[in-house]
Amino acid sequence: MHIFETILVLFFGAALLSMVARRLNVPYPTLLALGGVVVALIPGTPMLDLPPELILALFVAPVLLDAAHDTSLRDLRENWRPVLSLVLVAVGLTTVTVALVAKFFLPEMPWGAAIALGALLAPPDAVAALAVLRQVSPPHRIRTILEGESLLNDASSLLIYKLAIGAVAAGSFSVAGAMPAFALVTFGSTAAGWAMAKIVVRVLAPITDAPTATIIQFVTTFGVWIVAERLGLSGVITIVVFGLTAARRPTSSANSHVRVLSNSTWEAVTFVLNVLAFTLIGLQVRPIIEAFPDRVRWHLLGIAAAILGVVVVVRLAWVLVYGFARDQTRSERTDWVQNAKSRLMVGWAGMRGIVTLAAALALPVGFPYRDFILLTAFTVVLGTLVVQGLTLRPLLLWLNFPIDNKVQEELATARGAALEAAMAELDRHEGAAAERMKLEYREALSEARVGRDPRGSSDNSLRQQVVPASRRAIDGLRDSGRIGDDAYRAVERELDLLELSSRISADTD
Repeated sequence: MHIFETILVLFFGAALLSMVARRLNVPYPTLLALGGVVVALIPGTPMLDLPPELILALFVAPVLLDAAHDTSLRDLRENWRPVLSLVLVAVGLTTVTVALVAKFFLPEMPWGAAIALGALLAPPDAVAALAVLRQVSPPHRIRTILEGESLLNDASSLLIYKLAIGAVAAGSFSVAGAMPAFALVTFGSTAAGWAMAKIVVRVLAPITDAPTATIIQFVTTFGVWIVAERLGLSGVITIVVFGLTAARRPTSSANSHVRVLSNSTWEAVTFVLNVLAFTLIGLQVRPIIEAFPDRVRWHLLGIAAAILGVVVVVRLAWVLVYGFARDQTRSERTDWVQNAKSRLMVGWAGMRGIVTLAAALALPVGFPYRDFILLTAFTVVLGTLVVQGLTLRPLLLWLNFPIDNKVQEELATARGAALEAAMAELDRHEGAAAERMKLEYREALSEARVGRDPRGSSDNSLRQQVVPASRRAIDGLRDSGRIGDDAYRAVERELDLLELSSRISADTD
């Protein structure tokens, strides 16, 4: 009961800190982590210990699936070079550099443990960065790169992490020996994620009860992760491919009532998991520090601080070097100043968070240098959240990016197409109700607001025929690449609300 009461107090405190963070325009993960540190230092505070095998599944699986669902494949394809350079090269450089630094200071540390440390420190966490990016509306391309990186670099880094742990158990680590397993796991996980998404979409399609559908969605999310792990595949890659594939289904394939309620539930749950995870970051400070004698503790803290500097510098250096080299190979003229600003922004938005901490806590008990890895992970996560997290917004304001209206323009295109499809459908009907709806939809079209409920129309069956036509229109725009998922999801939600309003009106008539 005492643990339950502690959790309630933590959630209430985290909610207050989140509100304070929004008022101060700072990323809420930073304040949550610092708040967790304060709570952990209070004498008598109980510790929240979770089984290592549960941590990654509980915190990473639903957050990754939610991010994959909102990711635009079109935008990823347009920016595949910088995203891939961060997912593969930046992760690889960080892993190798951190492993070399750790071995330099701790020569007795096994290579497998050093590589596992580098791999779990490699993936930046997008939650903190995007919390700031949404406040200042950066260029859409920067946001796309950071979102795509955060979605995919977890897969590359955690796959290296998993192979390193296996190498420690086997007693040796060989890059050449790990590559075939890396390729096999990547291919198998991709195929499994795609196949399971196709099956689950078909299973969920006929379900019209929102609570039932939402429960099945969460069970499926954790089930996909567990099945992948049991098959020896990568849970991260499988869940990412699963989410990307499932998100490509047409908007008419799911019930609007189910989608509206389940989306709201997912938003709340993923926020709660992030709150718990970042609070857990701070709560780990006491057992980590208490694990070492005073003299050893300060020595290891110095090594962890050096690794923190390495993690920040390697990412920033790679982004700047890659961008400069790419500029030299381009034949067309580019705006060098704007490119340099964008790279500086991307390079500095490298805060570590939930994935790094979860991977460190998930190390098996008895893993070589586990306490040092936990100390270093905590230092890097808290250090980047505080230093980079608190300076990211001022940096964005100082860089003074031009206003980017790409999403707003695509949103207007999607709304216009949806309304034109509705007008075409109404032209097929005769009568006063159809004429009245035409007039009202023309007004809505001039205002570019598809979510507006036409007033005065009593024929709800007409509205229920109009909405599917609008859905087909935005499906076509997304499939052709004319709009991305940001605009698509916004109009999809407006159509859902319009359809629900017609049902409510029909029920009250």
